[in-house]
Amino acid sequence: MKKFLSICAFVAATLSLTGCAGVANTVSNNLTQTQVVLSDDNFKVVGQAYGEASATYICGIGGLSRKALYNNAVSEMTRNANLKGSQTLTNTTMHYSAQMITPFYVKVTCSASATIVQFK
Repeated sequence: MKKFLSICAFVAATLSLTGCAGVANTVSNNLTQTQVVLSDDNFKVVGQAYGEASATYICGIGGLSRKALYNNAVSEMTRNANLKGSQTLTNTTMHYSAQMITPFYVKVTCSASATIVQFK
């Protein structure tokens, strides 16, 4: 019995000192209303744009809201795109990732990516 209790105490101590993390991913497509006529070959793909924003929560306190993360990621993506003339962003995709050591630490990252298209 004494050996069993010492094994249980060792397992409990080991589990309390180790951390665990989980990752949850969600991908959503941002649909914007833009009217573009693509009947002819009047555009070419120029490149990709990328932006990222993250927030950290300690014991559920701190960080940004999901909407603020979204806006910051899209803002950085637009700034990194360096659009000129008749260029625009299409196929914008949002990617949310959460890393956590529950219940103490949670880091949420929002990534935005889009294709840069130039019209002739």
